[in-house]
Amino acid sequence: MMRRLYFHKDFDRGVKGTYDWLVDETRELGEALEKGDKKEIESEFADVIAWLASLANVVNVDLQKATLDKYANVCPKCKRSPCQCPFKKGPKGVSAPRL
Repeated sequence: MMRRLYFHKDFDRGVKGTYDWLVDETRELGEALEKGDKKEIESEFADVIAWLASLANVVNVDLQKATLDKYANVCPKCKRSPCQCPFKKGPKGVSAPRL
């Protein structure tokens, strides 16, 4: 869908310009998460996914295939479903996987 709607503009914008938009939308998602407004959070998630798909299109990556190849119904690190990787507390007390 994103290819059909926006590829001509994304291609002209190029990798760096499209990546910069993705970064900006990710920042906006972070701000929405901090505010806690559900409607705004949903909108920003949609924007992040859209710009990620646009960037994948510009660099000719099939995002669905890449995701399914890496996460073939199991965690790519522990190879289990659900994931059994050990977790530790990250910044601000958020659980984050141990790398």
